[in-house]
Amino acid sequence: MHLSDLHGTSPGHVEERVMQLVESERPDLIVLTGDTCDQGTFAAYAPFLARLHAPLGVFAVQGNWEHWRPAVDEIEAYRAANITLLVNEARKVRDDVWVIGFDDLTGGSPDAERALRDVPRDANGVRTIALMHSPQFFDAIAGRVTIAFAGHTHGGQVCAPVVGPLWLPPGCGRYVAGPYEARGSWMYVSRGLGTSILPVRFLARPEIAIVTLDDGTP
Repeated sequence: MHLSDLHGTSPGHVEERVMQLVESERPDLIVLTGDTCDQGTFAAYAPFLARLHAPLGVFAVQGNWEHWRPAVDEIEAYRAANITLLVNEARKVRDDVWVIGFDDLTGGSPDAERALRDVPRDANGVRTIALMHSPQFFDAIAGRVTIAFAGHTHGGQVCAPVVGPLWLPPGCGRYVAGPYEARGSWMYVSRGLGTSILPVRFLARPEIAIVTLDDGTP
C-alpha cells in the first residue's frame, strides 16, 4: 500500500479511510513517500501513524516539506509508531525483498550509491522496492531497482481539461502520475491524498495505491 503527500495536521476522515483500506486489504507492506505532515504537526498526527501495521513493516521517506519546515518531533513520532524512516539506506524485509529509501531530491541530498551499497545486485528472485519523494530521481536509479514509489506531484493538483497540470513543482521532471517504466525498472507516482499551498484539487483525484508485484512487475 502506497501513501503519499498526506500533508496531515491531525487525524480526520482521510485517515479513517486509510485505516478502512488497511483493514480490508491487509497489505504486506505499507510505504509513505514524504510530505506526511505539515509543519509542527507530527505530535498531533502520531496516533494515526501508530495505527499503521503490515507484516513486512511500514517504511517512510522524507519529502521536501519535512526538509523545508522540519518538525522537531518527526523522528520520535515515527519511532513510537514503529515506522522505519529510511534516509539513503536499505532494509531487508524478507530474503527476497529489500526496501530502499532515498533522501529527497529537492529538499535533501539523495545518495544512490550509499543507499544501494548493501543491496545484492543481479540476485535471482530478489525484489528491490525504492522509495523517494520527488519522482525525477528515478532517472538516477532506473535499471537498478525492481520498482520505485514516489509522490510530490499531487497529480498536478489543479489540472485543465486536455491541457493537464497547470503547474508542477521542481523535482517532478517528466513524471505526473501513475506507472512509468525505464531500463527494466518500474515507478508508480502517486497523486497523494492532501493538498499544499491551495486547499483545492481539480481533475487530480487523491489516491491510495495498492500495488501487487508479480514476478517483479506491477
